[in-house]
Amino acid sequence: MQQFQQYIGGAFSDGSAQFDSLDPATGAVWAKMPEASEDDVNQAVEGAERAFFSPDWAGMTATARGKLLSRLADLIAENAPRLAELETRDTGKIIRETSAQIAYVADYYRYYAGLADKIEGAHLPIDKPDMEVWLRREPIGVVAAVVPWNSQLFLSAVKIGPALAAGCTVVLKASEEGPAPMLEFARIFDQAGFPPGVLNVITGGPGAGAVLTSHPKVAHVAFTGGPETARHIVRNSAENLASTSLELGGKSPFIVFEDADLDSAVNAQVSGIFAATGQSCVAGSRLVVQASIKDEFLARLKQKAEAVVIGAPDDMATEVGPLCTLRQRDTAMDLIRRSVEQGARVVTGGHPIDRAGFYFPPTILDCSDAPDADSLTHEFFGPVLSVVSFETEAEAIAIANNTRFGLASGLFTQNLTRAHRMIRAIRAGIVWVNTYRAVSPIAPFGGHGLSGHGREGGLQAALDYTRVKSVWLRTSDDPIPDPFVMR
Repeated sequence: MQQFQQYIGGAFSDGSAQFDSLDPATGAVWAKMPEASEDDVNQAVEGAERAFFSPDWAGMTATARGKLLSRLADLIAENAPRLAELETRDTGKIIRETSAQIAYVADYYRYYAGLADKIEGAHLPIDKPDMEVWLRREPIGVVAAVVPWNSQLFLSAVKIGPALAAGCTVVLKASEEGPAPMLEFARIFDQAGFPPGVLNVITGGPGAGAVLTSHPKVAHVAFTGGPETARHIVRNSAENLASTSLELGGKSPFIVFEDADLDSAVNAQVSGIFAATGQSCVAGSRLVVQASIKDEFLARLKQKAEAVVIGAPDDMATEVGPLCTLRQRDTAMDLIRRSVEQGARVVTGGHPIDRAGFYFPPTILDCSDAPDADSLTHEFFGPVLSVVSFETEAEAIAIANNTRFGLASGLFTQNLTRAHRMIRAIRAGIVWVNTYRAVSPIAPFGGHGLSGHGREGGLQAALDYTRVKSVWLRTSDDPIPDPFVMR
């Protein structure tokens, strides 16, 4: 059985306690993970603060920070197969996706490596002739990064990359469900040559998270996860007045008009809800399809869903693997049951697969006669699609925006003017037009409402890890005039 270690202050340790990690493909224990105690969390934050003020990091030029990030990117690329294997083993995410995604994670670090010495201040044309005023952007301090089990290496890269580029230090809490890839990442990070304490990697449950996010020496909390946990984090941040960036869930609309390329739209919908076994915050879990093509579209989609290859996540031929946890499977079953009772009709799927592990098949629910079904408002985090139809553009907009979330959306139409109208009308942080589930380190990612606030990716993410300092320099040699008058 493999045993993983936490990474605090540049050193590896077993932690105060350990817990078992289950292989989602079998339900069996495969590894021991460290469980961070309150003392472990405090040591990690103290180590990050020491590193933040250490000349080795604080005195390093931005260009030098960028070179370290570039070195880290190279090491990630070299070790991508091993990282992909671990993420697949510990989370059940299929190897064909983890292999591609982790190889691309290196590009996120390369992007922020190049950005490190591009974070600029500004000169202000101040309204006082004897003053020069400029702005400096300085790192905000110790960052607490909290990531869930799905796509941990990607979801941590969009926090660690910009935070280190800005000059911050980081304590990252990996999810207690599937932390292996992040604990292995710590070993790769250690090889890159960063000063001790710049990054610390721990894991553990809500107790460790509460200590970390309320710690008085934490300046910013970057969290990805569910709205309920986010509420706890916001409450915790009242203790240290840390700023927060929250990348939460979604109930994203996938809108298909009758003039769409249906073959392309069907494939995109499969990608949007069945890829990653639906365990994605941007999952296109609400199909909003024009009534005139609903039957044809559903028939094509049902055929694709039933042809999906369900199998072991470490097999390159597998298209849908297991859910990460038994709890996820139970949640999906309960939501389907409630929705059917409310009038939804199961088009395909709907029942767990009779095999070892936490497998659940691609499922489609027709909610045309159940517009208030729970499946249309609750996030499954599984391969379950809810379908409603519309007649007019205005109706499509109303249905799409009838959600407390606001993360992603998909739009399929070949009408350019309609596309522009819809882009303006859809309330979401991301609108994919005639495509879905595309990301890049260059493009900001995030939403609003129950989908959180703040952005990850792009220049803005790096700026979020800085604070602005105003510098005033008096250029006159004359004595300061009346001291009782504000200048």
